Amino acid sequence: MTRIVVVGGGIVGASAAWHLALAGAETVLVDRADRGQATAAGAGIVSPGPSRHEAEAFYALAKPAVAYYPTLVAGLAEAGQGDTGYEVVGELYLSENEQEAAELEGIHDRILQRRDQDVPNIGEVSWLDTQQVRELFPAVRPDVPRAIHIAGAARVDGAKMRDAMLGGAAGKGVRRVNGPASLIVEDGTVRGVTVGGERIEVDRVVLAAGAWTNELMAPLGVALPVAPQKGQIVHVTLGETDTSRWPILAWFQDLYMLTFGPNRVVVGATRETGSGFDTRMTPGGVQKVLDIGLRVAPGLANGTLHEVRVGLRPFSDDGAPFLGPLPGHDNVIVATGHGPSGLTLGPYSGKVAADLARGEAVDLDFRFFDVARGLTAI
Repeated sequence: MTRIVVVGGGIVGASAAWHLALAGAETVLVDRADRGQATAAGAGIVSPGPSRHEAEAFYALAKPAVAYYPTLVAGLAEAGQGDTGYEVVGELYLSENEQEAAELEGIHDRILQRRDQDVPNIGEVSWLDTQQVRELFPAVRPDVPRAIHIAGAARVDGAKMRDAMLGGAAGKGVRRVNGPASLIVEDGTVRGVTVGGERIEVDRVVLAAGAWTNELMAPLGVALPVAPQKGQIVHVTLGETDTSRWPILAWFQDLYMLTFGPNRVVVGATRETGSGFDTRMTPGGVQKVLDIGLRVAPGLANGTLHEVRVGLRPFSDDGAPFLGPLPGHDNVIVATGHGPSGLTLGPYSGKVAADLARGEAVDLDFRFFDVARGLTAI
């Protein structure tokens, strides 16, 4: 039987381990639980509708990734892992002034076009006025000119989704090893990994270590243009207010807002490119999130500042993930570089990595995600 080691226990690695387990592959998951792991900090939007990332590469992966989520959640529920943190609650795309209200027309048209062509799970798309917006999300400012409501959008709790996939994988026999992994390279070929003195022989390896992937590839003498991008995300609680069914909020900036029950609102997140592996929460980062968040939803001002989470996203230089075999090492599958879209794209990317590791054909246009495009010798 083929033995596969997955290095990395975030959203991508957990997904790879789960899908390998489903296929009956002998699988070992290695993770050292680095401080700043993006999945642990993240709260994500799984939306088949509006996006400011209109690049062809993003949509090529986002389309199947969003469509796959319901299948993933159903499979985990069958395995006794029903608490995935995934819920369809809808999304509001807001305008804050008349110019943005006019620009919403083009976004609205693109959403409908996507739904009619190839993304039916967008669901109903409707225009809302200020009163209707505030009925759905009472904390929103009282002067929103108009908004689009996309019924099919979902939110996901990154840590819960990861834990559900890890739990499902463990239930199907995946062995988990905690600690730092190093590739074993003999005669120019990857033969396995070592973890805490243990040598694990492998046939194939999936590298899904996020912002730390280059550290793993160093023994191979290569690196990818992937670096940490720091995100600070603020959690506010609202006392007795039930926020469990409030929709996702998006607007004409990179920040967003979503909620979890019973009373939590998540506002984030900064995109601090060039941050290095800095996991501090900073006054400037928190201020930026709160300034914008309170401008859009001033009703949060009297809430309780519950916590600030910090995650280090693996950010590629061109914004597209690296997904596929490592040139010169066909038994090494790389899956990293998802940046701020990790919770949207990660579970499907993990499935793709698992399929590739088992030698299965994958229906995906890999020219956008080719690992060779950014690989350099070190």
